[in-house]
Amino acid sequence: MHTNVQGNIRMTIQEIKKLRETEHKVEFMEAKKDFNFAGGSHAEPKERRKCVLGYVVALANEGGGYLVFGIKENKPNEVVGTEFAKGEIGALTDEIYKRLEIRVGIEELFEGDKRVLVFKIPSRPPCSTLKFEGVPLMRIGDSLHVMSDAEVFRILSERAQDFSATICEGLTYEDLDPEAIALMKAGYARKQKNPAFETLPDNQILTDLGLAENGEYNYAALILLGTRKALRHYLPNAEVIIEYRLNHSMIPYTARKEFQESLFTVMDKIWAYLNQPASNPLLHVRHKFTIYDIPAFNEDVIREAVLNAYGHRLWRDLGSIVIKQYPDSINIINSGGFPYGVTKDNILTVNSQPRNKLVMEILEKTGQVERAGQGVDKMYYNCLMEGKPLPDYSQTDDYQVDLCLRATIVDEAFYIFVNEIQNRRTDKLNVFDLLTLDKVRQGISMDLPEASVEKLQREGLIKSQSSADKKYVLGDLYYEIAKQPAYIKEYRLRDLQIVAGCFEKAEKVSMKEFVDAFENQLTRGQIKYLILKLEEEGLIVKEGLGRWAIYKLSGKIDIRQNILQQFQFAIEH
Repeated sequence: MHTNVQGNIRMTIQEIKKLRETEHKVEFMEAKKDFNFAGGSHAEPKERRKCVLGYVVALANEGGGYLVFGIKENKPNEVVGTEFAKGEIGALTDEIYKRLEIRVGIEELFEGDKRVLVFKIPSRPPCSTLKFEGVPLMRIGDSLHVMSDAEVFRILSERAQDFSATICEGLTYEDLDPEAIALMKAGYARKQKNPAFETLPDNQILTDLGLAENGEYNYAALILLGTRKALRHYLPNAEVIIEYRLNHSMIPYTARKEFQESLFTVMDKIWAYLNQPASNPLLHVRHKFTIYDIPAFNEDVIREAVLNAYGHRLWRDLGSIVIKQYPDSINIINSGGFPYGVTKDNILTVNSQPRNKLVMEILEKTGQVERAGQGVDKMYYNCLMEGKPLPDYSQTDDYQVDLCLRATIVDEAFYIFVNEIQNRRTDKLNVFDLLTLDKVRQGISMDLPEASVEKLQREGLIKSQSSADKKYVLGDLYYEIAKQPAYIKEYRLRDLQIVAGCFEKAEKVSMKEFVDAFENQLTRGQIKYLILKLEEEGLIVKEGLGRWAIYKLSGKIDIRQNILQQFQFAIEH
């Protein structure tokens, strides 16, 4: 009997009892009543490690395994039952993730009235160790010990093998889809401008592209060209699951589709499914006598994201690629986390090595993806050109990449602004120039790339009031389109909006609250100078000194009316 599944374990108690501790990486614990979760009151490190988090860390560092409560350690592994975390499985899963940032599957099994709790622990991320209270742990006999320096060095020095270049034992030419091979040949001929390539024998092409060697075929051949039957047999997790929901709070899906076929044949089908009129409507932006039609989800962005998921995912992980579509966003999720050296912050600038290098090489040679490392640039570029939020990787962790693409146009004037600029140019602005424009649009003047700032200022696409003033606004064209001023005398309109917003929330505001409201858009010095100038204008007054100083509106401002408009009137008059 199975209940409360929090992970995909799918084992019976009898199967679990047959597992061996070293061979299958399993740890049996009686834990009849309770078990230490995070070290408890023990002071001695050796005793503190004998807890749930300690065993999760050690098993993850060994490549993953099982922690089983309610079964005796010694053969024949008698079932004794456990009361640990009864009725709290969801909270336990969440707490483990919060502490270790690792997704552990937990399942309750029953033998009669005896409850067994099974933790399925995934492997640590490549090239890194998991730690409990600052130290990496490993199992030695019945104890948990600090991992040796040699073992830590080995892990930190490892590099993931290209799974896609590995021979798939038993795969034959008959397991490859002729339609997929034809599409690959046509793509290569088109990309390389060599029509004769399409007439070459299949086996020669497969060998030339590194998909076959001495009559053996690798996993790249299977992933890119395999039939549905071959994929189900050799790599059942080579599938894309799309789920559509009407809103983010829905648990059951409104519609679901599973695709399990070669990458060369499946990509158009995935896009056709996502691109249905009801789920990918046109958004409309009107400017003067023109109406611009913009799809909620951009085809180039979606294709790049899905192909990146294929190229960077961990195929040894049993999870599928999952696409969750909503009216306002799409999440594309694949296992494995970012490749080594890539983070949310450097994803646009770092040169990364794809986990499945051979797959990505074939996709590049056949024109399916941009040159290595440029796919993310293309996604960012298209989002900026459509006035949409940037690709969001904030939910990504060491175990999966979660990319969120949002449909909403956040600033219609910015969409018109950047498209009019680009249409006038022969040398288009690059993604870093567009990012700088977008940051200036948001009021951000900190940590902007000097090269882009200099270029955009020179061309009048951004400006400041003087060479000493490092607070930028967009060029005049943007404000003509938006039908609003950039400045109220020497004040940026956006700065006044933020200050007015602070007083709409509270009658008295501290300097820290002003700084928080600007969210790193300006330096603390720039914010203090702004508040001082408003104080000198007689719009706000200061009470107290130093860190205890607070600010409130002066008698010139009626809090019951629009504060921003009153600021503007007082400054102008």
